[in-house]
Amino acid sequence: MKLCVFQGTFNPIHNAHLRVAEYVLERYDFDRILFIPAYNPPHKNAEPKMRKHRFKMVELAIRNNPRFEISDIEYQRKGKSYTYDTICELYKNYKIDGKVNFIIGTDAFDKIETWYKFNELKKLVKFIVFIRDEKFDKTRYNYLKDIDVDFECQTLEYLDISSTELRKRIAEHKNIDLLIPQEEKEYIIKNELYKI
Repeated sequence: MKLCVFQGTFNPIHNAHLRVAEYVLERYDFDRILFIPAYNPPHKNAEPKMRKHRFKMVELAIRNNPRFEISDIEYQRKGKSYTYDTICELYKNYKIDGKVNFIIGTDAFDKIETWYKFNELKKLVKFIVFIRDEKFDKTRYNYLKDIDVDFECQTLEYLDISSTELRKRIAEHKNIDLLIPQEEKEYIIKNELYKI
């Protein structure tokens, strides 16, 4: 199986995430994009009470694409959601063709060397790095090739919004119809999420 992982806090997942995943499917022809909501992300503060909601929102957002799948692997393990541990489990649970591919933004990739067991992780995955800024200098990552980090950069025009900005818009009752799928929006309203 050609597998690509999209791991994140997804607080909440939004259309820019989905567009990136669709683009990756189109360009690389993976068998599956596996969305993995982080149970307890080590680099972000995520409210424990939002865990079940973050998972459900991803489930709702991806349900119309048969090649998108959600995994509760980090929810089963609990504790800190270290990518290295998750990737090791995936190799045990799936018959993977080549390496696991891993979607990541430049904001996270900038800190990749600080990730838990980075030297072991870099042997297990190929990073697909998405660049948000058109003026971004890709050569800043050249040194990572010298230490055997397998990655390539992609640029994609899409309506980009941070999850922080999206939460703010939801709290202020601003129009979010173009930013998240309808079923997810209904879930957010029904459960009164992200209220100030």
